Amino acid sequence: MNVIDLHCDALFRIWRAGGKLAFDHTDSLEASKPRLIAGQVKVQGFAIFVPPNLKDSAKFEAALDQVHYFYTEILDKNPEIIHITDWSQIRNLRDGEIGAFLTLEGVDPIGNDLHKLNLLYRLGVRSVGLTWNYANLAADGALEPRGSGLTQFGKQIIEFNNEHRLLSDVSHLSEAGFWDVLQLADYPIASHSNAQGIYNHPRNLSDEQAQALFAKNATVHVLYLPDFLRSDQDEAASIDDVLRHVEHFCSIGGVKHIGLGSDFDGLIHYVEGLEHAGHTQNLINALLKRYSEQEVKGFASENFLNSLSAYQL
Repeated sequence: MNVIDLHCDALFRIWRAGGKLAFDHTDSLEASKPRLIAGQVKVQGFAIFVPPNLKDSAKFEAALDQVHYFYTEILDKNPEIIHITDWSQIRNLRDGEIGAFLTLEGVDPIGNDLHKLNLLYRLGVRSVGLTWNYANLAADGALEPRGSGLTQFGKQIIEFNNEHRLLSDVSHLSEAGFWDVLQLADYPIASHSNAQGIYNHPRNLSDEQAQALFAKNATVHVLYLPDFLRSDQDEAASIDDVLRHVEHFCSIGGVKHIGLGSDFDGLIHYVEGLEHAGHTQNLINALLKRYSEQEVKGFASENFLNSLSAYQL
């Protein structure tokens, strides 16, 4: 079953290695091309992530470097990887082709300059998350103790996203920031978030937050990091732990609004049997034991595509 995965950090790892990790070599990356093929990942979102400890003056250059590697290491060397700049391209992918699109995980690289965001948009970014875990000039992140919402600049970014038909990603936002985005954004999404109802972690979404996203035809994409799956970190996480979050979202009305956002290449711990993109069908097969084929197709890809249709994107 083909899968759309909204989030991986392969670009960050390639950038950190100075371009010396080969996307077309199996073991270089958790979301390498051979592993995407093995896992039947038909579309992959590639995040631009700049670490918070980098000097502010170097952050935009780091973002552009990651875009450079997206073009040179992923697109140019692999003609079967199709750059998704218009969502309608996904439905037209041929057998053997994999769609790839850029996302921005935190607007730290642009400082307070919307012109830089406009450049990233023109280079292919199609989804924008305002923060990583901490505060920047746009908003507070989920782990920022202050817990404030969007700044005026953050609101301007949402206006930019709306005008240019970009997704506004609420993953990593503070709760106050989340509600600000839900009020302002035409195209909200949670690219990699789990359920507080299963594990009360600040990176996870409350039932109220998830249901607000469902009400706006947005999708919530579960991720595979054990740190956000369960409170007990002494035992190895299993695929059943991922399923519990899917089940919880379904129980509060999300069966048509759940997607997948692995966070491969950004993981520090692993779910057994789901250590890289090549294992993605292990999750699909586990889902098929509990849900109908049509429901699992929704989780795998169709719910996201239906959300785009509802957004008229």
